[in-house]
Amino acid sequence: MTKPIPEHVGIWGELGELEHTLRYVDVPLDGRPVRTRVLQAGAGPDLVLLHGTGGHLEAYARDLAGLARDFRVTAYDMVGHGWSDLPDRPYTIDVLSAHLVSLLDALGIGRAHLSGESLGGWVVAWTAAHHPDRVDKLVLNTPGNIANKPEVMARMRDSTMAAVLDPSDETVRRRVEFLFHHKELVTDELVNLRRRVYSRPGFARAIGNTLVLQDPEVRKDFAWDPSWVSKVKAPTLLLWTSHDPTGGLDEAELLLGWLPDALLHVIDDAGHWPQWEKVDEFLDVHRAWLLTGEDPS
Repeated sequence: MTKPIPEHVGIWGELGELEHTLRYVDVPLDGRPVRTRVLQAGAGPDLVLLHGTGGHLEAYARDLAGLARDFRVTAYDMVGHGWSDLPDRPYTIDVLSAHLVSLLDALGIGRAHLSGESLGGWVVAWTAAHHPDRVDKLVLNTPGNIANKPEVMARMRDSTMAAVLDPSDETVRRRVEFLFHHKELVTDELVNLRRRVYSRPGFARAIGNTLVLQDPEVRKDFAWDPSWVSKVKAPTLLLWTSHDPTGGLDEAELLLGWLPDALLHVIDDAGHWPQWEKVDEFLDVHRAWLLTGEDPS
């Protein structure tokens, strides 16, 4: 009997029929260009996707074709991540936000919908609070540790640094599996891609510059707090999951109380990467929220 083709065969299997561009854009940051890897596809309202700590734009490989049917979608490697430049400086939330806004300028995007996962959710929320004229609607996808719990910070810092300092199959696989409720969805391709990123010259220094955000002293200047979260005027969808290892629904309730205009949607049976584990629901939620302002549930 012929074996059926698996639902997911690899990143190029997801992108094979998608007309897209993958290029590098020089993005000014504090007067210096940051060579930034950018993928764009589709047409329609602008939607920009931001990955999480230690991540890269392939985090959205399973969603790009679906989103490109309704949006001009942009995914990119944040400064200090993926294959973008790794300048030696702390990548605090204000720096990551400034890089995003400068990228919008470089791409000629005046306003956009923003959807960020984990660290990316933190960055897009900060951007909406401090640059409201650049943001239409928001999706905060498992933004993680809203309550600033020290034990969550330590786990994120230690597991990430261990994988970067020893980018073996075992340590990197453990780090990637942390993101998933269904560990069997972690492919060799995904692990080896991240091993390649973590093995870049200078990446250990770069991840240290990212993980300053897991230091309570540094974090306090950017920590989730109603003093700035309440300034987010963009309609916001909180996209939570039933098995997020970085924060439960109690933390989603905190954000609902702080944000002036927000709804909560919970994806069941998924971990920190619903965009990979629950593709159809992830796409449906984005289409409904960003195009109509409704929660499909």
